Amino acid sequence: MAYLRLVPHNVNINFVGLRFVTFLISSLVIAATLITLCTKGLNYGIDFQGGYIFEVRLNQEPNIPELRDKLASLGLGETAIQKFGAENDVLIRVEKKANEGSNETESQQKVIDAVKGLLGADQDYRRVETIGPKVGEELVRNSMKAVLFALAAMLIYIAARFEWQFAVCGIIALVHDTIGILALFSIFPLEFNETAIIAILITAGYSINDTIVIFDRIRENLRKYKKMELGALINKSLNETLSRTVLTATTTLTSLLALYFFGGSVISSFSLPIIIGIMIGSFSSIFLASPLLLYLNLKRGEDTPAPEVAVKKA
Repeated sequence: MAYLRLVPHNVNINFVGLRFVTFLISSLVIAATLITLCTKGLNYGIDFQGGYIFEVRLNQEPNIPELRDKLASLGLGETAIQKFGAENDVLIRVEKKANEGSNETESQQKVIDAVKGLLGADQDYRRVETIGPKVGEELVRNSMKAVLFALAAMLIYIAARFEWQFAVCGIIALVHDTIGILALFSIFPLEFNETAIIAILITAGYSINDTIVIFDRIRENLRKYKKMELGALINKSLNETLSRTVLTATTTLTSLLALYFFGGSVISSFSLPIIIGIMIGSFSSIFLASPLLLYLNLKRGEDTPAPEVAVKKA
């Protein structure tokens, strides 16, 4: 039976030998992210920064893509529109700009006039509300808690399935992946909203799955090659699982790239951080999580005594 291989069967890449270069790259990315977070911060979207909500019942069935483009042309900042409730109901969210004046009523009225001028004053505006900054702050806290709880659950799972050294390396890789996605939102002018949190959690799930496959092969080889030098054993395990890692990442990225290029603006903005996250997760599984095992006194089992075999005398 023939199998699809994107990597030659006899590949022998010295991943462990490259660890200082890859550690340096990861350190530079983390440092750049922390600097930009401290100096520039994140470009929070409507969900975190606050804004205005309009629940409108239109006189006819809405053309969402067309309305989305017209809202974007108003220059109100980030806007979002989606169907809500009945067939002709839409929910519109408009960003509350940080540089707006202190007159809340005047700012809100400006946005209301712009939206009504676009949709028409004869529509049924069933709800118009302002999302305050406290709601955004609470959402930020809850989102961070969700990410931390997910990392803690993965730490417990890996520690239970493997040794604690594997758990530590896996969590370091996941923290690296999280910071890598934050780099995308802090260095580049992308809006940090609820899709960013979803992208972080998806990346963490994908990355830890990839890492566990490699860890499982390392553990298997630890039992099989008890006298092999640890660095060589890690290299062997990484090369043996490389075809699977590349194939999985390639098929996943192919689907995501199709969504990014052909899925429209909303789906594209959701797909981009996941695409970057998949690449970062694959990098950390190979070049970060596994080589770090060299520094955590991983038990090899060489001293385990062989079972005695009783020999009967004739």
